[in-house]
Amino acid sequence: MMVDPPVFCFSFITLFACVRCSLPPPCDSEIYCSGPILQQVQEAKLFDDDKYFVDMKLRSAPDVVLAAFQNLSNEWPNSTIPTMKLQEFLTANFEKPGTEFETWTPTDWHENPKFLSGIADEKLRRWGEHIHSLWKSLGRKIQTSVRDHPELYSQIYTPHPVVVPGGRFRELYYWDSYWVINGLLLSEMTETAYGMIQNFLFLVSRYGFVPNGGRIYYERRSQPPFLTLMVESYYEATNDQQFLREALPVLEKEYQFWMQNRSVVVEVSGSEHVLNRYNVEADLPRPESYTDDLELAEGLSDELKQQLWMDLKAGAESGWDFTSRWYINGTGHNDGTLRETRTSQILPTDLNALLCRNERTLASFHRLLGNGDSAARYDQAAACRTEAMEALLWDAERGAWFDYSLVTHSKHFEFYPSNLAPVWARCYSQPEMREKAIQYLKGSGALNFPNGVPTSLRESGQQWDYPNAWPPLQHMLNEGGNLSKLSSEDAKKVSSDLAQRWIKTNWLAYEKYEAMFEKYNVNGDGKPGGGGEYEVQLGFGWTNGVALQLLDQYGATLTSGGRRVCSDLLLPLVISIALMLQ
Repeated sequence: MMVDPPVFCFSFITLFACVRCSLPPPCDSEIYCSGPILQQVQEAKLFDDDKYFVDMKLRSAPDVVLAAFQNLSNEWPNSTIPTMKLQEFLTANFEKPGTEFETWTPTDWHENPKFLSGIADEKLRRWGEHIHSLWKSLGRKIQTSVRDHPELYSQIYTPHPVVVPGGRFRELYYWDSYWVINGLLLSEMTETAYGMIQNFLFLVSRYGFVPNGGRIYYERRSQPPFLTLMVESYYEATNDQQFLREALPVLEKEYQFWMQNRSVVVEVSGSEHVLNRYNVEADLPRPESYTDDLELAEGLSDELKQQLWMDLKAGAESGWDFTSRWYINGTGHNDGTLRETRTSQILPTDLNALLCRNERTLASFHRLLGNGDSAARYDQAAACRTEAMEALLWDAERGAWFDYSLVTHSKHFEFYPSNLAPVWARCYSQPEMREKAIQYLKGSGALNFPNGVPTSLRESGQQWDYPNAWPPLQHMLNEGGNLSKLSSEDAKKVSSDLAQRWIKTNWLAYEKYEAMFEKYNVNGDGKPGGGGEYEVQLGFGWTNGVALQLLDQYGATLTSGGRRVCSDLLLPLVISIALMLQ
């Protein structure tokens, strides 16, 4: 029988879930976010990637460029400009992407950080040195002209230099940066890590939340809220209590955004529970994927188009863009195609596990600073969320947590690594739940692949599905508080084995291509991942961070395998490695 939540949980629901804070207005740029220039340029497909155009800098003020475009449009029937004339217009009025950055090498980078000495395998140690050196090529500093003339850029100005993911992702991204920062701290680059965190605090102060990335076309959507855990990592490395004291009110402001704008109340067995979801109320195509969204919505009614575009943005907000995980078809089942994406109608296990961990972390910050009452409030918030997750997401028979559909009011039982996120977050009420979760993982079939745990067991063609494996998900299965620190030896063996598999595929791919990739294929010998809206990207920030953390954690036992890497045809995109250095 369901036990009613404590009285505090109801006040918690009333305080956070039923009050809407004011959101910033949608991006009002008639060039980068909406309007005839965006529409015609993207529909003309002048570039291989729609993101290219919306990252270009204006040569003149927006009203001047808009007037020039209107004059040009008037010369042609139906205002449809021929492709050649459109290209000439762009050349005259825009600069190529990347001019908003200046060359910057992190000043706190140095050779031979201490963690390298703990890597027993000589080849892996040299590889770790190479990964450590990649931070220098991924550093970016925004030109002061972006601060002084923001109207000329889609770039959002932030005051400190950053380490970017790499490839097409030229700018700061939110959840990627958690693993980047952890890697920087291992590399003893505390100044760079501090600056990145200060940028995120700056963005929360400005917007009330951290946008998806550092572009104005991301201003209405966020990403998984890892800022509190970034601050925790930095504090654990530095013990800078003054920094923590200054950051805490901003972290609480971000938490309030998620509770006020991304939460729902669900009733189960007569009890009300509050949980969170991804939800973006902006009903136009994504500017950076404009033609993809237009083509996907062809033939739908206006209402269904708008709903699809909002759910695609919510999928981007989740960081899992895109995946069969967010599909709900016409009969309410977790099935279909990308066109059936209904992200906003799903309560994600991992988002709620992350927020639960944030609540516990905020409580610990308040205790450390002597704020007992505030600490108790966040402890109670975490307890309420744990109860809600166990009422709606936990399945005792299967031994894991599952996403919850707001359409059918039932769980989705497909395998995703996120089904174990509450173990990573330490957000469960009974110790046996974590042991059940290990047995669930072992019985799922997800451990049957040589190069890591796949993002799902469905081959949908989307990049957050089989056969791709992603660094953050591998790390969440291994990170302290998850498998490696469970009591059973069985769980520790699973964890170390997963670390070995992941390091092996990263290492073999690096040996072949001399590059780190954003994702990998769980099959084959060191093969980058694929699928989705764009080619696999090089760099790569969070991949580097996760590899360094696993090398640090398991360095005494990891091996390069001593296997000879066969020569192979390099991926065509490897010839463009130099692009990531721009």
